[in-house]
Amino acid sequence: MWTGFHGPSDLINKAYKELDEHHNMGHIDAALCLHHSDDVDHKHVFFFLNDKVFSYHDHTLEKDFPKDISEVFPGIPSHIDAAVECPKGECVRDSVIFFKGCEVFHYDTFTKKVKSSHWTHLPNCTSALRWQNHYYCFHGHQFTKFHPVTGSVTGQYPKDARDFFMKCPNFGRLSNHTERERCSHVALDAIASDGLDRAVAFRGDYFLREDERNRDGWHAFPIAESFKEVKSEVSAVFSYGGLLYIIKGDQVFAYKSGDQYDLVEGYPKPLKEEFGIDGPLDAAFVCGEHSVLHVSKGQQMFYIELSASPRTVVKEARLPFPKLNAAMCGPDGIKVFIGTEFFEYQSPMLLAFSRIRPEPHKMSLEMFGCDH
Repeated sequence: MWTGFHGPSDLINKAYKELDEHHNMGHIDAALCLHHSDDVDHKHVFFFLNDKVFSYHDHTLEKDFPKDISEVFPGIPSHIDAAVECPKGECVRDSVIFFKGCEVFHYDTFTKKVKSSHWTHLPNCTSALRWQNHYYCFHGHQFTKFHPVTGSVTGQYPKDARDFFMKCPNFGRLSNHTERERCSHVALDAIASDGLDRAVAFRGDYFLREDERNRDGWHAFPIAESFKEVKSEVSAVFSYGGLLYIIKGDQVFAYKSGDQYDLVEGYPKPLKEEFGIDGPLDAAFVCGEHSVLHVSKGQQMFYIELSASPRTVVKEARLPFPKLNAAMCGPDGIKVFIGTEFFEYQSPMLLAFSRIRPEPHKMSLEMFGCDH
């Protein structure tokens, strides 16, 4: 048992010795701290083991315990997987939520009535936690945040508990930067795919990368470590012909994507020489296998034919926004980023000529999987 999110562990029978005295304990099925209005210190703890429940107050086993789970919590099965308290205001009444497989039991602590339901959309919870008025289902080393009444899940889950709930040495390289960069509520500088099914988003001195094939979440790294020639603060980025192009001010950097990013010989080059346009630029994107680069400056979008030599602007259009922070194009269309929100369009033509602004999406919540 750990008495926090880091530090050494202790044998559980050191603090709750009767658990081992009554059973040859190899595991605990579930545990919860039940809140009572007359117990402001919340020292009432239940442990569930097979068909028994142990009730402790301030580390002292209460009289006549352990008891059968069915006696203390009628209607709740034995061998449960997880349990978590749910006070009134977060649940309809003071309740305990029990998990067994995909079956969920809401136990009313006042009426002792049970409402059961099936939350097949959640993984099988091996433990559950209420933390800062939010609810988390743990499964393996991953967790999913859920609504305690409906079980609904908002955001990108599951996530790795080792990035959020505990500190594991050498896990998640630079993961201490990841949460800050994902959920900082600061506008992006640039975003694109790097040509190897990995999305990259740049902000200040860091970039976030997501492997779109493995879907293991976004991870943050210093720009200067992977793109040492760029160092920080990029203007725009896009992928074309197997190369990742980074535009910074009036210069263009081209990188080969692989286990690491290698600068192509001859770069950086002047922006005007490479793409026939003066900087600074706000955003850039190329859609799929097309050879047209779209770049934005203020409220203007410029079309540049990359297959031509020399490359020059071949078309212009007026954007429905005064300025873009970043933009990217993928299989689902175009995302344009304005501050902490993004907007979706099906094509460059609709972005340029649509008179109806689409619904905004919250970048931190819907893209980076933050809780807010």
